[in-house]
Parts: sequence; C-alpha cells; structure tokens
Amino acid sequence: MKELLLYMAKNLVDDPSAVTVTEIEGETTVLELRVAPDDMGKVIGRQGRIAKEIRTIIKSVAQRDGKKVSVEIVD
Repeated sequence: MKELLLYMAKNLVDDPSAVTVTEIEGETTVLELRVAPDDMGKVIGRQGRIAKEIRTIIKSVAQRDGKKVSVEIVD
C-alpha cells in the first residue's frame, strides 16, 4: 500500500522527488504522506476531494488484504 500511495502522489505533484511516505505500524497502520509545500494543494484538492479519494483507494486495498490503514497528509 505504501508503494501505491507513493505512485499516486508522485503522479499528482510537480516535484515527485519531494514525495515521501512513512509507514507506522500498529493495530491500524498509518501512512504519513509528505510532499513539497507548493504541492500540498494538488494532493489535497478542492475541498479535500483528492485526499478523500486517495484515502478511499488505500482503504479498499487494505480491506482486501484484511488490514486497517489510515492516510495522513502532513506538512
């Protein structure tokens, strides 16, 4: 799932080299997405629509694998 999130984020932003994903394991795995400050709007989208869709895709893949995953976009 980490690789899928990296792939999606890198294709949305202008500076793909600044994209990083940190995986924090626990009962619910947390994927922390970091992008360049200028690209935050591209990852979040208008009214958070892109961020919501990214979370929906990751959660559906996680459910298929029987896992719980949360995506956090941090600055």
